[in-house]
Amino acid sequence: MSPRPVDLVIIGASFAGLLCAKAAALRGLRTVIVEAKEEPGARIHTTGILVKEAADEVDTPAQFSRAIHGVRLYAPSLRHIDLASRDYYFLTTDTAGLIRWFADEARHAGAEIVCGRRFETARRVEGGFELPQFNLTARYVVGADGARSTVAKLFGLGRNERFLTGLEIEYDSLPKADPDLLHCFLDTRLARGYLAWVAPAPGFFQVGLATNDKVKPDLKAFLSHTERLFGFSQASVKERRSGLIPCGGPVSPFAAPGVLLIGDAAGHVSPLTGGGIRLAFRFGRRAGQLIADHLLRHGPPPEAVLARELPSFTKKLALRGVMDAGPPNWLYDLVIGTPPMRWFAKKVYFHHRNPPALQEGPQPGAED
Repeated sequence: MSPRPVDLVIIGASFAGLLCAKAAALRGLRTVIVEAKEEPGARIHTTGILVKEAADEVDTPAQFSRAIHGVRLYAPSLRHIDLASRDYYFLTTDTAGLIRWFADEARHAGAEIVCGRRFETARRVEGGFELPQFNLTARYVVGADGARSTVAKLFGLGRNERFLTGLEIEYDSLPKADPDLLHCFLDTRLARGYLAWVAPAPGFFQVGLATNDKVKPDLKAFLSHTERLFGFSQASVKERRSGLIPCGGPVSPFAAPGVLLIGDAAGHVSPLTGGGIRLAFRFGRRAGQLIADHLLRHGPPPEAVLARELPSFTKKLALRGVMDAGPPNWLYDLVIGTPPMRWFAKKVYFHHRNPPALQEGPQPGAED
């Protein structure tokens, strides 16, 4: 049987892949998403916390999120400070439910989703690409297939080389936890290069930590250290998960003729905070728009436009080096209540991440 021709194949039903598919399908592209898992949202590997700008970028149903207006930041000694901003909030999410909703949105826009089959190979042919295992030909291929992207490997694109390793447990309830705060823990011994967290989500709590490659993540030790605050031993576990968080900034090259990386595959993750959902929303959708304009309306190559719009992360890459070095725990304990520490923490948690304007010409120094 002859391969079925489509315009766009997206590998990975991630936030970025689903937003890309919806935008491309709405603009008229015959779009297919290939997802290795049995369904979108299965076996997720992300905490799914949205900064306010992500919530402003894409409207999502209220039943999948919970607004959190304050942060409690702990030193290793468990001394803490409370931080808040009157005009800022975070949304913790039922991430699996939210991804399934985005998948439905992509289908309603006209995209097809093929689940339960892992993408393994593609080859260039006249006019585009052949994906023999799916009996498809495509004019364009997008890799939204995560931190260890197969698309990047097959087409010789840049690949993520620096990672944080995250572990997380979902609890059905933590009655001792303040449900109105995002609890964050600085501790170089337990979470070198990043932090640990207890986050109230819609109907459950997420508890986890991430470390760089200098320390093996030990979530059990964190649970023991903070047991008296939250009472984990008396709570029921819903789910456990782990995953890699790219922290080396955007990969290069992120595109080749007819091929483009987005989301974690492209390193579109803040090297400092590990946040990537806002960028997945923004540049997933933007990629779908640009590919459709390129294929249907003689628009410029998508990568040429995105190169002008993507953040550089210059400052955050520098701060990533400081975090990786691991400030000693005694220093965290010393500065936790000081005005400079409070100022810095508020800048990290509550600064407004304004997107760069969509304009022609270079935009040096754009930051997440």
